[in-house]
Amino acid sequence: MAGSSPCASCKLLRRRCAKDCIFAPYFPSDDPRKFAIVHKIFGASNVSKMLQEIPVHQRADAVGSLVYEANARMRDPVYGSVGAISYLQNQVSQLQMELAVAQAEILCIQMQQEPNLPIQLDQDEKSLLLASCNNFNGIPQYFNFASSSNVIQDPLKRESLWT
Repeated sequence: MAGSSPCASCKLLRRRCAKDCIFAPYFPSDDPRKFAIVHKIFGASNVSKMLQEIPVHQRADAVGSLVYEANARMRDPVYGSVGAISYLQNQVSQLQMELAVAQAEILCIQMQQEPNLPIQLDQDEKSLLLASCNNFNGIPQYFNFASSSNVIQDPLKRESLWT
């Protein structure tokens, strides 16, 4: 980037920033950390090759993805963003089960208060459901799954992966 200040990549690599520098539009000099992380994970040469192969109108999105993945790899070198996705999928599954338990508890309470509700269950199913309603107090403990060791524990409590 010809002018007052070289881009973050040229600063880090200690080279003169040409006016046709491929990094300049995506790694401004006021955010050196962004390029430093991408460079550490992918290497400047690889990033340059990737950007040259991508159409100009898609490069900003590609750089955003590289920054996101580089930050994820810094936090979890083995799984990167896949670890964060896996963690969130497990969390969604756990919350869906907790919701199902809560809905079943609501149904049990409704059935206990009004046993003749027009619920489409036969009498045996209603009896079984009412009998199991007393067991819901211990069920939530079974839904607190221990996180797998191959998944990062809580990627959302840390700073954003986009920075």
